[in-house]
Amino acid sequence: MLQIVLGLLLGLLIGMGCRWFDIPSPAPPRIVGALLVVAMTLGFLMTDYLIA
Repeated sequence: MLQIVLGLLLGLLIGMGCRWFDIPSPAPPRIVGALLVVAMTLGFLMTDYLIA
């Protein structure tokens, strides 16, 4: 649980830093693009779980 919270916090801080310093964000700027990244990550994790 701690790893999830730290991961979310780190992502939030990176996003805030990119916005604050006007650096292009490494994530998609639209919610659909962000959901695509989440879906790919979940697919990767589920496949890893099923194979193991």
